[in-house]
Amino acid sequence: MEAWVERVMYASRWLLAPIYIGLSLALVALGIKFFQELFHLLPHVFEISEADIVLVVLSLIDIALVSGLIIMVMFTSYENFVSQIDLKEGTEKLAWLGTLDTSSLKSKVAASIVAISSIHLLKIFMNATNIGNDKLMWYVIIHLTFVISAFAMGTLDKSTRKH
Repeated sequence: MEAWVERVMYASRWLLAPIYIGLSLALVALGIKFFQELFHLLPHVFEISEADIVLVVLSLIDIALVSGLIIMVMFTSYENFVSQIDLKEGTEKLAWLGTLDTSSLKSKVAASIVAISSIHLLKIFMNATNIGNDKLMWYVIIHLTFVISAFAMGTLDKSTRKH
């Protein structure tokens, strides 16, 4: 009975696979949104201000960072919790594939969230004249919370790896 329960529990890891496939569909949605923003910008590039172009480009960078984060979470989590990814000999392989554990993934996710938050905060500051001071203060506080959390996670991870 115990062996059967253990086999069922171990096989249940495959319930995560559809979640990772769902993340790849979210990646498709982000790709569509990226090109939609780009195609909206290009016909008007000569008529809009430099600040507005920078805001759109920051949005595109934001989408690119989130997309990279999805790839990292999708592949690393699949390899750590479901199954090793078997690539044919001679197939191009991402250098970090198979090297990230859950602890280093958490650190990379936290760093990515800080980067995404930084871009969002920069977009807000570029439009600061239209945003109330109280809202600006909360945006900065939330961003600093992300920074402090990422720093604390990195420090904790470093201290636990030494022991």
